[in-house]
Amino acid sequence: MPTQTLSAEFVNGAVCPDGRAKINYYDTAITGFILEVRATGGKTYALRYRDGHNRQCQHKIGDAKSISFDKAKRAAQMVRSRVVLGEDPAEERRTRRITPTLTELATEHYLPYVKGYKKSWDTDDSYLRNHILPRFGHHRLDEITPTLLGEFHHGLKAQGYALATANRMIILLRYMYNLAKKWGLPGSQTNPTAGVKLFEVNNARERFLTAEETRRLYDAIKQSPNPQLQYIVSLLLLLGNRKRELLNAKWEDFDLERRTWRIPLSKSGKSRHVPLSQAAIKVLEQIPRFENCPYVLPNPKTKKPFVSIFASWNTARKAAGLADVRMHDLRHTMASNMVNSGRSIYEVSRVLGHTQLRTTQRYSHLSQETLLAAVDAAAEATGTDWNASG
Repeated sequence: MPTQTLSAEFVNGAVCPDGRAKINYYDTAITGFILEVRATGGKTYALRYRDGHNRQCQHKIGDAKSISFDKAKRAAQMVRSRVVLGEDPAEERRTRRITPTLTELATEHYLPYVKGYKKSWDTDDSYLRNHILPRFGHHRLDEITPTLLGEFHHGLKAQGYALATANRMIILLRYMYNLAKKWGLPGSQTNPTAGVKLFEVNNARERFLTAEETRRLYDAIKQSPNPQLQYIVSLLLLLGNRKRELLNAKWEDFDLERRTWRIPLSKSGKSRHVPLSQAAIKVLEQIPRFENCPYVLPNPKTKKPFVSIFASWNTARKAAGLADVRMHDLRHTMASNMVNSGRSIYEVSRVLGHTQLRTTQRYSHLSQETLLAAVDAAAEATGTDWNASG
């Protein structure tokens, strides 16, 4: 183990003895600082030390052709200081090499995992492919910082994306990092999304169809060139379920005698049962069935669930003078009608399939007529003629 007071002059003249592949020269000033000289003429600076388990480790500093002796010496002093404080630079370097990129986390771990249980995994896939991975895909997990994510988050807002959409991308990343930590993937110990404040979003848009609007919409959908639209819209109004649940529904999940519809996999990730009103039963009995087709409301051309019904829906709602009504507002209307008929929030929550009652509060709209009737009833209960003069 030859020792030498390393210097720029020595490094320039150092050679590997004949008959040897390489030789290490140990510095007399900095413990563990070495110069490796190879028979090929290559020279490399490194620092050798023992880790917490008393194993000998070597941390490469750099090639002598690429880094000056003074810089190599300063680097060796810094690494040596870290070792004295109990750190393990070589292990950190190994960890960085095996730390996955965000693309690797998404494609090899996250998406294969959520495809097995998350019904909206394709939305996550879209966010990743179109927005997140083009920006951060080549970064390793420990290279993505709150600052970078904050710039990305506000950049989405500046580009005109809805605040809720920008928030969902941060929430998606947060979930991915949490899973990565659960799986023990290197680089996931710190979640960079924790330092990103979500935008305050007020999506509480109250739009409920009146009885007169419902009749206009019903007349319009019966005139639609899409023969299935009248049944789809009618059932959404009568059952209050989500659009995709109905478009994917199969006859085998309906029990018309017991008046129930079992949705095998709902948005919550669990199956649930939807009660069928007598009116819903009548609509279901009118729906034409297709031979060897298990779906309740398939596209008549493909016998598969509709990919989209927006075109026919958009035409019908405009024909009814209801261009501002979204298809999801039919679910709102169902909830509103239940509450205005005197049903409790708990009952509405069960029908809609919510896991938390507070979620139902948004749908449990009380019409102005109901509220006026309530205050009139309170006034009548006083037994006083408020029109009587003194």
